[in-house]
Amino acid sequence: MTTHSVLAPLPAEANRTSSKRDWLALALLMFPVLLVAVDNTALTFALPAIARSLDPSGVQLLWVVDAYALVLAGLLVAMGSLGDRIGRRRLLLTGISGFAAVSAASAFAPSAEWLIAGRAALGFFGAMLMPSTLSLIRNIFQEPGRRRLAVAIWAAGFSGGAALGPIFGGWLVEHFWWGAVLLVAVPIMLPPLILGRFLIPESKDPKPGRVDTPSVVLSMLTMVPLVYGIKELATHGPGPAAFGVMAFGLVMGLLFVCRQHALASPMLDISLFRNPVFSAAITANILSLFSYNGFILFLAQHLQLLEGMSPSESGTAMVPALAAMVVAGLLVVPLVRRVRPGFVVASGLALGATGYCLVAFGNHDGGPATLLAALLVLAVGVGSAETISNDLILGAAPAAKSGAAAAISETGYEVGSLLGTAVLGSILTASYQQHLALPAAVAQVSTAASADQARETLAGAVELAGSLPAPLAEAVTAAARTAFDSGVHITAAIGLVLMAGASVLAAVVLRRIPRAK
Repeated sequence: MTTHSVLAPLPAEANRTSSKRDWLALALLMFPVLLVAVDNTALTFALPAIARSLDPSGVQLLWVVDAYALVLAGLLVAMGSLGDRIGRRRLLLTGISGFAAVSAASAFAPSAEWLIAGRAALGFFGAMLMPSTLSLIRNIFQEPGRRRLAVAIWAAGFSGGAALGPIFGGWLVEHFWWGAVLLVAVPIMLPPLILGRFLIPESKDPKPGRVDTPSVVLSMLTMVPLVYGIKELATHGPGPAAFGVMAFGLVMGLLFVCRQHALASPMLDISLFRNPVFSAAITANILSLFSYNGFILFLAQHLQLLEGMSPSESGTAMVPALAAMVVAGLLVVPLVRRVRPGFVVASGLALGATGYCLVAFGNHDGGPATLLAALLVLAVGVGSAETISNDLILGAAPAAKSGAAAAISETGYEVGSLLGTAVLGSILTASYQQHLALPAAVAQVSTAASADQARETLAGAVELAGSLPAPLAEAVTAAARTAFDSGVHITAAIGLVLMAGASVLAAVVLRRIPRAK
């Protein structure tokens, strides 16, 4: 009769031990995910305190935000590929160490220049974190059902962090100082830094090629100008500067693709995009983030400027929708055992289109209820679609290339978010400026500069109304509301078309993917 050594666990016990360790590894991976998500939104609420403390110029204050995003976007693809080569856990722990150290140094920045340099360095180390976490999940959870649940938890952590960011950031600034928003990274990063080497298994490409420096440079010369151009478009509107740098980025992108085709071991396997499942899932993610962030842009302005909510109050008002996004992402995991994943993604995107439909054809005069209800519907749709599409992205790519696949997914997140803010924001602003009709009496009681500022932005109109006598102030506010709502209807119609188009694309391209087992 066969006996088992007392030193070796039984097969069932070994499986249970391995399973427990896998989920502990996922728990550790959630710390950097939460931190990056919180950091993306929390710093916004620290900007007024930073302005008072460091006295930066307007351009410097803009770079405090933009330096992180530009470096992060420029390095995501390169870092994902590097993780495949040197080891994803190794890259993750390096990123965690650097992010914590730079956060601590930046929290006590004595000048705006110091803080901008610190934010750029955070972008460098932040680019190591997100692709590493997603690619490690792909390799830790090999069985599709467990991987799908792990991806849902990962997405829930990211959405939850984004929801907590405004509230958490506002609380830290109110009770401590602006540096606390950065310093909090240190205790959050300690658990994975201490336990990660023991609980997170290492993984990498078994046949890694050498790191191709020209490819890294070309990837940065592609993404940094594109992201900078999109931000210029959002800030200053269409112009030669924005389109010029974006054109340069596109040319560098073409050179990058040509070089990848010529290399025996490319930094980014372009053949991934020939897989229709991979490409369709990436496209669905980009369009989802485009529409979602565009919605948040005009909703935040409506709540704060037209409804009179504070930033923290408006953030709190959005929490139910963001919580619904998290719950929806978790609930669709068992659903794909009964319904084909492509139809789940398509249905989620269709639900997002429904949310935009409520805005495009709804009446906004009765308070924020309609817009918040539309956000709830949109969030449920985006949350359910993104969870499955992220899983399809990881499943469509070989495990050895999971770092590059995760980096592409993360880059899609960044580009979709920025495009949503830039394109829909520019359309909203242009429509507002075209439709605003200030009362003639404004010219008699206010300066030309104040009137011009009111014609530029909704915030300028609200500020002008605050300096006018009651009857005229009400007339200015009503005119601004009407003009802003006209832009909201247009941008909502665009979001409706994009979400509906993404839904049709997902239904057609992903329809043959079988139900999960």
